Amino acid sequence: MPLLNTQYDAIMRSYARRRAVSRRDLEERLAEIQKQIPEFSSLEATLTSLQAQKVRAAIENDTKELERLNSDLTTFLAMRKSLLKNHGYTPEDLQPSYTCPDCQDTGYIGTEKCHCFLQAEIDLLYHQSHLQEVLERENFNTFSYSWYDPSEQELMRHHVMDARLFIEGFDRDFRNLLLLGKVGTGKTFLSNCIAKELMDTGHSVVYLTAFQLFQLLSKAVFGGGKDQEETKLQAYPYIFDCDLLIIDDLGTELPNSFTVSQLFLCINERILRRRSTLISSNLDMGALEDLYSDRILSRFISSYTILQFPETDIRIQKKLHSST
Repeated sequence: MPLLNTQYDAIMRSYARRRAVSRRDLEERLAEIQKQIPEFSSLEATLTSLQAQKVRAAIENDTKELERLNSDLTTFLAMRKSLLKNHGYTPEDLQPSYTCPDCQDTGYIGTEKCHCFLQAEIDLLYHQSHLQEVLERENFNTFSYSWYDPSEQELMRHHVMDARLFIEGFDRDFRNLLLLGKVGTGKTFLSNCIAKELMDTGHSVVYLTAFQLFQLLSKAVFGGGKDQEETKLQAYPYIFDCDLLIIDDLGTELPNSFTVSQLFLCINERILRRRSTLISSNLDMGALEDLYSDRILSRFISSYTILQFPETDIRIQKKLHSST
């Protein structure tokens, strides 16, 4: 999942376009204000001069002059605010309008990637992996209880309610979900429902099968070569810092000491960072205990809400329905 240089460049170009649009809009807005308010330019010149004098007074530590200049600035700023208001403007109209005020559309806050950059990365990766098309098909609007046996529908209603509560409290309550059940019972479908709702509200969601997760971690740890450290630095933020990490089909990979240790690292680190994780598996708790360490099972029991899915294989039901 690490970005290629071309992918990174594409995101940075989008930020450059945002800033260019923002500058153009500001220039047009200032030109309009100056046209509508003839005295505005002279007032701005006065404010600029007072600001420059204030800097000199601060350097010279002239307390009395600073007090006078602050008083003058307060007066002229109030005059500008009133003048703008009388013509239908606000002081905010004199500033650039950013899509992301936190990083001012640079993608970075200091040397750290902004949350909007992480979301841009995720959006790009989802788009290129065609998962967005899956989410258009698999979401709460297309979810149907009719595929389940009538005796199982009430259980699924409870699971869907749990999923919706998970989404509604996502920014308030730290929770993790473990979905257990046989193949074809709707675990991945419900995971996609949750993913879509959170992505639609601007949360960063990373979806990986267990195989993809361990392949990514293996490349980061054992990849070798000059790009290994860069790969590691790029890989772990996705896994540890995204708002929601979805690990699908846990147990379908080949468990070994590496996968067990990396799984513990992943789920434990996200618990420590209070970043939610959703894991689905075709295995039951007994099989998970056999494959993974007691430490991992302990994290599941203590930190995850466990949803056991019913027996009906809805994939078979859908195939039977489509063939009739």
